[in-house]
Amino acid sequence: MAEERMLITGGQRLEGTVRVSGGKNTSVAIIPAAILSQTPCIIENLPNIEDVTVSVETLRHLGAKVIWEPRDGIMQVDASTINRTDVPLELCRRMRASSYYIGALLARFGKASVPLPGGCNIGRRPIDQHIKGMRVLGADVDTAHGTVVAQADHLTGGDVFMDMVTVGGTINVMLAASCAQGTTTIYNAAKEPHIVDLANFLNSMGCKVKGAGTDVIRVRGVEKMTSRRPYAVIPDQIETGTLMIAAAATHGDVTICGCIPTHMEALTAKLLEMGARVEEKDDAIRVRSLGAHRAITFKTQVYPGFPTDLQQPMSALLCTATGTSTVVEYIFESRFRHLAEMERMGARVRVLEQTAVIEGVPQLHGAAVEASDLRAGAALVIAGLMAQGTTEISNTHFIDRGYEHLEDKLSSLGAIISRTTD
Repeated sequence: MAEERMLITGGQRLEGTVRVSGGKNTSVAIIPAAILSQTPCIIENLPNIEDVTVSVETLRHLGAKVIWEPRDGIMQVDASTINRTDVPLELCRRMRASSYYIGALLARFGKASVPLPGGCNIGRRPIDQHIKGMRVLGADVDTAHGTVVAQADHLTGGDVFMDMVTVGGTINVMLAASCAQGTTTIYNAAKEPHIVDLANFLNSMGCKVKGAGTDVIRVRGVEKMTSRRPYAVIPDQIETGTLMIAAAATHGDVTICGCIPTHMEALTAKLLEMGARVEEKDDAIRVRSLGAHRAITFKTQVYPGFPTDLQQPMSALLCTATGTSTVVEYIFESRFRHLAEMERMGARVRVLEQTAVIEGVPQLHGAAVEASDLRAGAALVIAGLMAQGTTEISNTHFIDRGYEHLEDKLSSLGAIISRTTD
């Protein structure tokens, strides 16, 4: 099979207005949650990305009836026809969020068999906290031959103390607890926007979730959950940030519509520190940048800190900032591999364990580079937009996992970007 590559001719200033798609991270949590509804549910504003495609394939494998309209972003799920509780390895390899089917299937059917998830190789992402939480609720959970097998005659609410802040663990325990008897309290819970969105979706089906967005979440389980109305997922926080960084990187003037500015405060603060101009409206952000950017230092943190998913795109921007920038990656230990590819483009980078030191250069130059994961692919796109000449990015399937038609959106803003197949 011929490999698809992305070609970018750099040096074009991005200008105009662009609309953000629905959130990847919230979609891959809410779609499994649809299993909990005993009536058909409708989910709106879903992005047309690979992770959603894999989610549809997973639901259909389980026996659910799924009507998916990618152009409209609308999905209808009827989980009443589900007739199995195992997810095949080939689907789990394609998506990290496949682990959420453990909590959803366990809550609805009392059992689940799901291979350990795949997704991007950005470092260790164990699911021990997921398993710990389900055991607190009374489930028997074992991992054998790379597959998580969970079973429970009935689930009972309890106190779950997370040893570390984990988005996936918080989501999975919320899903499992939604049908448990009594109240489950999750301490040291993650606070990301998609945690809040999942809580809102569960509440819309009759569950009782309180405290989402804080570090203590309480879930009072219900015997039966039913969908009452269509539910629209929130805009994609990371796509918003990627477009904001692209606007600054090209010294452009871009208005990003359909976003939630309060979700972007950590990035906005750093762009302002670099010298870019950022204006916020109710559901839009305008990013302008004219002069040279200043070097900065930042550390990735759990929300509301600087998101790890924007570390890679941001580090691309820092490659041409005046001075020396320092980036500390606290979340994943293998999230600097994109910098080696940027060195092919003329970047000056030193990496020591979890810290990258980036010495700004006047200009990047186009080169043939390879995306190693989703956000690394986005970082290379931004580097290509900044660079002189043509940049050729391979492994574009990583980009398609989380961005809906990214090249079309960038082209509408003036970028010269296309795809080619050998």
